[in-house]
Amino acid sequence: MDNWKEWRKQQRAELMALRETITENDHRCWSSAITESLKQGFPVLHSRAVGFCWPHRGEYDPLPLMDFIHERGAILALPEVVNRHEPLRFRKWWREAPMKNGAYNIPVPDNTDSVAVGAVVIPMIGFDKRGFRLGYGSGYFDRTLVAIKPRPLTIGVAFEILRLDNLHPQPHDIPMDFIVTEVGIHCVTAAGLELISAEACTELLKNQGSAPQRGMRECTTPR
Repeated sequence: MDNWKEWRKQQRAELMALRETITENDHRCWSSAITESLKQGFPVLHSRAVGFCWPHRGEYDPLPLMDFIHERGAILALPEVVNRHEPLRFRKWWREAPMKNGAYNIPVPDNTDSVAVGAVVIPMIGFDKRGFRLGYGSGYFDRTLVAIKPRPLTIGVAFEILRLDNLHPQPHDIPMDFIVTEVGIHCVTAAGLELISAEACTELLKNQGSAPQRGMRECTTPR
């Protein structure tokens, strides 16, 4: 696709408008379902430094999940924009952490310690059947995931109505390892998204030991 930038810009606007039509009740129910899947399928997060994003413009609200995994040992961190063309910096966050308004007026920790994250729960404006994410268009997460060594476990979160058939990925685009919606946990394989149980997800990550390698993983754990 030659005009992929313009096409994505249009899709981004349409999906954000669609997301804003979600009723308060549906948003609450769908968010609760996503949180439950993340609690049940990703106990690996309890022992990691986990990056997440402050909920913005109708996104899934990850704060209840963050409270849950923090109580079980996770270190939490929010991203901070350093410079436009540089990777994000993750700063330690807890409920009483000092905060300030960052880029796009999104709250970020105010000069707390930097954190090297081992997993990231990433909001998505949209996603496709191959596990690629549509973000806000600045490329921050793609640059950041390339820069972090070893690459962290990436879990995309969004509502099912934001699913697209094909985002026409470009060489710089990085697919998620997993995508979680209100329907459940989708493992991203070389063949595309595969819906798996929370038990299968837990077992898969236990066997992998770190972020699974795309193209080498088959989600063959019993459902």
